[in-house]
Amino acid sequence: MHEITFEGFVRADGRVGTRNHIGVFVVGNCGATAARRVADHFSAKRLAAYPNVDEVLPFVHEIGCGMEATGEPMNLLRRTIAGTIRNPNIAGAVVIALGCERNNIRAFFEQEQLVPGPMLHMLVMQEIGGTANTIGAGIAAVEAMLPEANRFQREAVSVEHLVVGLQSAAADSDTAISANPALGAAIDLLVRHGGTAILSGTSELAPVAHRATARAASPAVGAQLEQRIQWWKGYTAGRDTGMTRAAPAETEGLRRAGTSPLKAVYEYAHPVTQRGLVFMDAPAYAAVSATGQVASGATMVCLTTGGGSGFGSAPVPTVKLASNSSVFARMEDDLDIDCGGVLAGEIGVEQMGQLVFERMLAHASGEATKSEELGVGRDEFVPWPIGVLA
Repeated sequence: MHEITFEGFVRADGRVGTRNHIGVFVVGNCGATAARRVADHFSAKRLAAYPNVDEVLPFVHEIGCGMEATGEPMNLLRRTIAGTIRNPNIAGAVVIALGCERNNIRAFFEQEQLVPGPMLHMLVMQEIGGTANTIGAGIAAVEAMLPEANRFQREAVSVEHLVVGLQSAAADSDTAISANPALGAAIDLLVRHGGTAILSGTSELAPVAHRATARAASPAVGAQLEQRIQWWKGYTAGRDTGMTRAAPAETEGLRRAGTSPLKAVYEYAHPVTQRGLVFMDAPAYAAVSATGQVASGATMVCLTTGGGSGFGSAPVPTVKLASNSSVFARMEDDLDIDCGGVLAGEIGVEQMGQLVFERMLAHASGEATKSEELGVGRDEFVPWPIGVLA
């Protein structure tokens, strides 16, 4: 089989990034303003001397304080932040805390086995002396990282190193006929060449659980998926989520994952180590779901839509497929690929899938997506808020 390649950033552990960012993270919302100010300092003009560095991105969120200090809600938040720091698209990180968060910064570093060093800095506002001093220290920390981050250069690597998160938003009846099967055909090509795709949206799969579990590569994997579906049924019991009232287009959501067997099931934001098609438990809400996929190791997101979507996930290129030409024309500034030709009978699903696959490789190699051109994605880091706030 001819080796398919893309141009990526090879990290020390052998994983490959599609982008080369530095991240500014917070353990709780109290550090959000400082993190944004640090990231905003590094304009395109200031980064011009470091052509191999894409952006300095803020990763802020609304939890980390006033919540359960132990248990799965805190564990989920910590592994989401740590997984994103470890994503191969992140060359270095600054982590900011006020100092009194429930998500204590030192406990977070210890639990997630993060070790401060030249490319990972810890800043505590109450110890440094407030917001202004923290912003200055954060800017200095990023400036010290930039020369090292800039040493990474794109090089040709096998497509087996590409990890793609699969999403959908505002699906319509056309999505099931065009965009989802076209993306599925592209994912079949990716998996055939050794790459990885992460399907999510457990609540969406519940009404077609039998079809989802039938895709499992083994009884054990099928049982794990069924366990997560049953958990969701309890989680949403008595709530107006529409979990058991799937629309026709939603029942075809599996088609965006192609036809490959499901090799493994992961809980939210756990590291994905199995190649091929895998499943990560998450809501069908794209911002929360994609955040978990990136924390699990996704270096690209592909999203299908019928009504249109302005979503983007800044740390990874987000490729959006329109199910019909009408919505593509109406939202061309946001959408990357028009799958309307499938509906019109101008192109077959397999041919469209080949085109989608080629576009995936181009974007993985550095070509900007529409969301990147618009600067969308800095507010879309949304760890799943499953805990009780008080």
